[in-house]
Amino acid sequence: MKLNSINNVSIIGTGMIGASMAVLFTGNGYKTTILAHNDAEIEAGKQRYQACFEDLVQKKLVTEKQYKACEKLLTITTNYQDLVDTELIFECVVENLAVKHSVYQAIEANCPNFKAIASSTSAISADDLAEGLKQKEKLVVAHPWNPPHLVPCVELVPSQWSDAGVIDAIYEFLESVGRKVVVMKKAAPGFIGNRLQHALYREAVHMVEQGIATPEDIDKTLKYSFVPRYTSIGIFEHFDYAGLDMIVSIDDYLFPDLSNADKTPDYIRSRFEKGDLGQKTGLGVYDWTQVDMDAFRMKAAKPYFEFFNWSLPEEE
Repeated sequence: MKLNSINNVSIIGTGMIGASMAVLFTGNGYKTTILAHNDAEIEAGKQRYQACFEDLVQKKLVTEKQYKACEKLLTITTNYQDLVDTELIFECVVENLAVKHSVYQAIEANCPNFKAIASSTSAISADDLAEGLKQKEKLVVAHPWNPPHLVPCVELVPSQWSDAGVIDAIYEFLESVGRKVVVMKKAAPGFIGNRLQHALYREAVHMVEQGIATPEDIDKTLKYSFVPRYTSIGIFEHFDYAGLDMIVSIDDYLFPDLSNADKTPDYIRSRFEKGDLGQKTGLGVYDWTQVDMDAFRMKAAKPYFEFFNWSLPEEE
């Protein structure tokens, strides 16, 4: 199956991922329809979409006229009938299997021309997702990183039923909007990136619990030691370059002392149980009450601006 002639793409969900994907797709000239649950979500989706573009205009990556040209390619609706001609659908709803299955059933009932569904899930297996479809071969997980209009990596995870042509079609479409796509050889919880990220987080929390270092000094170590290296070379490249004889000697000495926790550490769970959830509640590991969140968002996005590679529609 080829989607090279695709004229439009649809997104289910107006949250940060869905809105950011709409920015990416319209920013590359695709007519894009977002399906919202209700009128309030339509307004919220518009605001998120506009905020993303305002940041890009501020960084002089997009002109105001280009932004307006992109915006004309966007439709937000609450009616599945407005997706009737869509071939490619990105599902970006909450991480709830029942909710996702209800979305797939609605797609099959209302969108006779769809050829592929790509789920943005960061946790649920492709096999479990596909169980909610009659046409199981049409679903693939396409896990982006937040915000997907800036972070280029997307992890494709097929189910046991995924058609090879569907995987190829989604791969080609994502490459057409400048994404760096990886395809997992087989499914695994957390996919690639989150397995690595949470293994690192587990050890970071372990060091705090053991009194080895503070969160502030651990974060400082990350930012000013090895993390910047991995924006240019990969971990296998680096360790090969260092020499596997040295790596074996370090691993044999170090691994017995590392965390092997198989559940959320108490240091994090105790905060969760108190309702201290981080930035969204004002307190987490850090105190967020005095943080300028617009400045923080721009700081978090800064490393990804260099990857900006869109094929913007012409200014009108």
